[in-house]
Amino acid sequence: MANASGFFTHPSISSMRSRTHLPIQVSGSGFCVSKRFSKRVLCSSLSSLDDNASRSPSQYRPPRLVPSGCKLIGSGSAVPSLLISNDDLAKIVDTNDEWIATRTGIRNRRVVSGKDSLVGLAVEAATKALEMAEVAPEDIDLVLMCTSTPDDLFGAAPQIQKALGCTKNPLAYDITAACSGFVLGLVSAACHIRGGGFKNVLVIGADSLSRFVDWTDRGTCILFGDAAGAVVVQACDIEDDGLYSFDVHSDGDGRRHLNASVKESQTDGALSSNGSALGDFPPKQSSYSCIQMNGQEVFRFAVKCVPQSLESALQKAGLPASSIDWLLLHQANQRILDSVATRLQFPPERVISNLANYGNTSAASIPLALDEAVRSGKVKPGHTIATSGFGAGLTWGSAIIRWR
Repeated sequence: MANASGFFTHPSISSMRSRTHLPIQVSGSGFCVSKRFSKRVLCSSLSSLDDNASRSPSQYRPPRLVPSGCKLIGSGSAVPSLLISNDDLAKIVDTNDEWIATRTGIRNRRVVSGKDSLVGLAVEAATKALEMAEVAPEDIDLVLMCTSTPDDLFGAAPQIQKALGCTKNPLAYDITAACSGFVLGLVSAACHIRGGGFKNVLVIGADSLSRFVDWTDRGTCILFGDAAGAVVVQACDIEDDGLYSFDVHSDGDGRRHLNASVKESQTDGALSSNGSALGDFPPKQSSYSCIQMNGQEVFRFAVKCVPQSLESALQKAGLPASSIDWLLLHQANQRILDSVATRLQFPPERVISNLANYGNTSAASIPLALDEAVRSGKVKPGHTIATSGFGAGLTWGSAIIRWR
């Protein structure tokens, strides 16, 4: 069925897949049942596990495998109250609004201040997602916090779980993959649902990169902002599956182009002059340096790898590009968005972008843009979205998903 922009949607594609019985094949960068169709991983039936609890070892029956799908059913987002415009930045570095907007597409960004915290933003976004999904906090089985800038060295997910009031103490852990984090969170949610019997998974993307920006470096300080976005991923019948395929990769050689490395500070005088025979012990206190980025190399990486990854994900899903309603990329730079869309022959009116208002919010950028598009009525139930995250690591990943 064609819509007004010439894109084709396939409302019957899920039922078509459910009638097709093919052997399962798992690859290193995605899950698929054949060269044409997307993944269908079987998960254990929880009821069969309960049955076995009352049986003796000799009566034990292996868990019955049942088909399971998963879909996105709710979204939410939150941003700090402090707005920093390009004109504000021009007061502290040698730049101006036109220079920034022309090169990046960014006009404003939000920055944490005062009593703001990353956990607070994440909880606000998650609460909105749960309300839209009509899922109570006590029904959440898993909380995934995708962030590279947690408020605590040991992670933020358990704090979010507590603040939300998840009374059953569900598993909660962080995923660190920078700007690719949210896509990898979707991959993890799908694996937990399909392979572990989880029902409701909360995936949050949140970052506060403003705390690691050199605000005297106009090459990086103009790019980043803070935000949080969240979605609820729920188990469903196989024929209603809404996460069609994934394609994920990393290349550690690219670290030199984008990083925020640990740096050692000087130990205090008492420790440094105590004459210890232990040499380098005790270790020096450490902290993270500001973000270091080679913008040109990151741009080349993105415009080359992202289209390839999206094409691979589409192939695994068995879908042509013409069936995609929306292209939703990590909001890094408008030039990157335009270049990827051009290479994939996506019309500009079908590319979701809110970069001008928020800048690069790292793991938050995709769920933040998705939530705004959903709440504005742009993205509607049944729409198919091609999404891709890319950034530090270097890490990049794409997913083909259906909204609700």
